[in-house]
Amino acid sequence: MTVPAIPYRGLVLADLVPGALVRDVALVVGSAGFTGLMAQLSFHIPGTPVPVTGQTFAALLVGAALGPWRAIGGLALYLVAGMAGMPWFAGHTSGSSDPSFGYIIGFLVAGAAVGWLAQRGGDRTPLRTVGTMVIGTFLIYAVGVPWLAASVHIGIVEAVKEGVKPFLIGDGLKIAAAAGLLPACWAIGRRMGLSERD
Repeated sequence: MTVPAIPYRGLVLADLVPGALVRDVALVVGSAGFTGLMAQLSFHIPGTPVPVTGQTFAALLVGAALGPWRAIGGLALYLVAGMAGMPWFAGHTSGSSDPSFGYIIGFLVAGAAVGWLAQRGGDRTPLRTVGTMVIGTFLIYAVGVPWLAASVHIGIVEAVKEGVKPFLIGDGLKIAAAAGLLPACWAIGRRMGLSERD
């Protein structure tokens, strides 16, 4: 017996989970917790006040999997709770005084953009996912680098040297992981009867 195809254009992975309001609240809260957990995978490298963390990867995945509005909700919860004292920024820190705080604000922008692109098929194939994640990563840097420059009183060129260049290899690995993971999840969805037909 053939399973009837379900259209999934305009959907993100979270829309495949049954439920509505309760599901969305759980996903928003869960995505904030996941980002906070991934932030603890952090270490410092010489020459930059910005730590290497797993939260960038988390923010991009949250955007792609949850879509723009739930991603904004989850990442805003992460941001606001951290500003209020929840010690779940990198290294169990909180507040807005850290030079890397601009990257956390950038997560909101990137999550919304990546979610919007994912609704339009930006996470369905490895190549599309790479493009989507590159855009999301660029947006995180577009907010984080000026904040870093202002926080430590350096120029933009120096901020790029300290806040972008040391992280490019790691970002490439994160993008490659997303390019394997997200299309694989959609492939499982197709096997369960989902279709791109409108």
